Amino acid sequence: MKKNIKYDVNIDLANETKKAMAKALETKDSRVLNRIGAFSSLYDVKFPEYKDPVLVLKTEEPGSKQLIAAQYDKLENVSYDMINHLINDCIVMGAKPLTVQDAIICGKMDKTAINKIVKSVADACKKQDCVLTGGETSEQPGVLKAGTYILTSSIVGIVDKDKIIDGSKISVGDVVISLESSGIHTNGYTLVRKIMKKYPQILDETVDGKSFIDAILEPHRCYYKALRDLFETGWITGLAHITGGGICENLNRILPENVNASIDAGKYKIPEIFKLLKKTANIDDKEMLRTFNLGVGLTVVAKKEAAKDIIKHMRSKKIKAYEIGEIVKGNKQVVVSGEFKW
Repeated sequence: MKKNIKYDVNIDLANETKKAMAKALETKDSRVLNRIGAFSSLYDVKFPEYKDPVLVLKTEEPGSKQLIAAQYDKLENVSYDMINHLINDCIVMGAKPLTVQDAIICGKMDKTAINKIVKSVADACKKQDCVLTGGETSEQPGVLKAGTYILTSSIVGIVDKDKIIDGSKISVGDVVISLESSGIHTNGYTLVRKIMKKYPQILDETVDGKSFIDAILEPHRCYYKALRDLFETGWITGLAHITGGGICENLNRILPENVNASIDAGKYKIPEIFKLLKKTANIDDKEMLRTFNLGVGLTVVAKKEAAKDIIKHMRSKKIKAYEIGEIVKGNKQVVVSGEFKW
């Protein structure tokens, strides 16, 4: 007698989980025209306050940091990572973030874990005056192991066409200002995991009063609320989010063809977590620079005469800022010289 094949996806549990998401997705944003349960989200696109509106679109995921977050029951941290990273990529165009859609893919549906993720994603959006309008939750047994999660999200932002910040106005004489990171952010975790495996003693270390795990899982800083008041000043000629590839492979993305960014390594104020990683695994400076942000979470390229005002403004928002370089003649490269102060 043949046995019945059991369907491994628990549809009832999935429905219960989605019902529990509804509270996290509640919003007073009048542009959102429907709620959870619809096949798609409806968002009113009338923007009378914009003269020539341009939509800014981006998709992001928090990389292999997800593995460590799941292992140490810190899924809420990595949810903030994903949204803050996503919003940073949107605002470097001078844009206002509007709405986010997320996707949660798991090996086995865990109602508590899924709702923790959704609540954290929704809260991260709300903190940046953005709204989570919905998304997808998919249970895929046989594809992913139970307890494994893959997160991703997409954002829509908006900016007036004549106020786009894309680096095209960068010119020789502009300065490069560093905005401090909150730590490793969301890039470099493949190397971090290798270090943890090869040098397990690092798990017993403390960094600025935090355990090593808490230090490496510190959420990615979002710069939107600190930067948005500067978008209208005309001071900023370019913004670059420093992620995978470090400053050399991110700041160069906004440079015009005829200039270089000359960066002074000696001006970096390197957080202790990077010093510990370097010392533990004896990583050379070149690899550290390419793998990590080294404390420079975002760079602002600005007119020289505005530098002091920008730094003062950022510090009023509790974000340390300082000059690390200047724009010179060149061919669209970031050149780092000098010695890091480890």
